[in-house]
Amino acid sequence: MNGDWLHRGRDGRLSVYLPSGDAVLCRAERGPDGPWGAPRRMGGEQRLHPGFSVGRGDDGYAHLVAWRPTVKGESGLVHSTHYRPHLAAMDWQPIGHPAKKGDVTGTPAVAVDAEGRAHVFVRNPGRGVSMVAQKEKGGWDPWRDLKGRLVEDGLAAVTGASGRVEVYAAVPDGILYWRQEEPGGAPVLQEALEAPVRPGTLAALATSPGSTTLYYTDAAGDLCAWRPGGKSAALLPSAGPGPVAAIRCELDGHDCTLLAQRSASGKVAFAAYPTEDERAGAWWAESGPQLPADATVALTTDESGRVTAATLSPATGQLLLTRRKDEPGLALQAWREV
Repeated sequence: MNGDWLHRGRDGRLSVYLPSGDAVLCRAERGPDGPWGAPRRMGGEQRLHPGFSVGRGDDGYAHLVAWRPTVKGESGLVHSTHYRPHLAAMDWQPIGHPAKKGDVTGTPAVAVDAEGRAHVFVRNPGRGVSMVAQKEKGGWDPWRDLKGRLVEDGLAAVTGASGRVEVYAAVPDGILYWRQEEPGGAPVLQEALEAPVRPGTLAALATSPGSTTLYYTDAAGDLCAWRPGGKSAALLPSAGPGPVAAIRCELDGHDCTLLAQRSASGKVAFAAYPTEDERAGAWWAESGPQLPADATVALTTDESGRVTAATLSPATGQLLLTRRKDEPGLALQAWREV
């Protein structure tokens, strides 16, 4: 899974998107703060390849993107919009292949701009980055080659506070960064950072009106933060493998960034620090039960603005959830299975 699989819908209900064989399923709250409904298949009966991406627009709509088999040895990308957690999603619609035809080239990433248009990014057969975007009045623009060389799988797409879409990619010697220069335009390669990056660890977050922050793990095992135009900063040792979940929230009246990751011990580790002030430092604190090795972590806020964390094990389907208590600090309720 790539993107924010824990989702707060337009009506305030929480939902999660999870893989299940050749399908994407959704579980959603029946009402604020539960109970939760049974899993439902998204987008009809179309058979999908493993791996999908989900992005959320400011309108609360979820945009899902996945690969599907087409003819023998070939695949194409498909897109579905889920407007409300308790409603059925739109049927999967084909959006093509970055090279017109071929097999799966990488895990897609999706971001949604201020006008509610999905922008889909994927590594192409030449190991550059290609994208396709929705038109303002329906349909899709042609595929665009954004260039790049030796791009690793695991792109991080994000929408800045300005509503413009940005994307980050790991390469053998660092990170490439693209940004839209105008709404609806193709993102342009802006900057390259030389850094020893572990592929598959990128996660991006809008952190101020003019900036997004990329989190990644370097070769030494440190979790680093980088904002284009500045220098990368090592924040703290990574708690475990894979990307962190990140959210901007208010803690005790302060604008903070909260990070979460499945730790090497198997529990969820949390760390918070003043947004964009990496010099303040951060420390991990573990919470909850020991999780399966494939468990991932996600963060959001519920309709009351409370920080909410979830863990999901695709192999077992186990979904655990906790919310912040109404007291100072980052005290959490007991984790519960839903």
